[in-house]
Amino acid sequence: MVKISILYPRGDRSRFDMQYYLDTHMPLSIQKLGASKGFKGVSVERGIGGDAPGTEPTFVALCHYLFESMEDFLAAFVPYAPVLQGDIPNYTDIKPIIQVSAVEIMK
Repeated sequence: MVKISILYPRGDRSRFDMQYYLDTHMPLSIQKLGASKGFKGVSVERGIGGDAPGTEPTFVALCHYLFESMEDFLAAFVPYAPVLQGDIPNYTDIKPIIQVSAVEIMK
């Protein structure tokens, strides 16, 4: 199984519209990718703190897609990439960090 993580780093002058992301972008993304072969799930997290109490989070938001394989993810994502990536300016000006990971343990 693979996890595709999209991480939005916090910045003092950056913009991230969480309501738009949760109410518009993610439902669109789930509609497009969720029906695809190998889709296992998605989670969205809102950063609320850093490594010490009272500090700012490193990331404003994190999104994690689970797919059975990288091939399944690419087959699901590539046809909708222009639509999904084209929607990014509607909720943020942050350049996301993307990481693909092999899931070794999940309970």
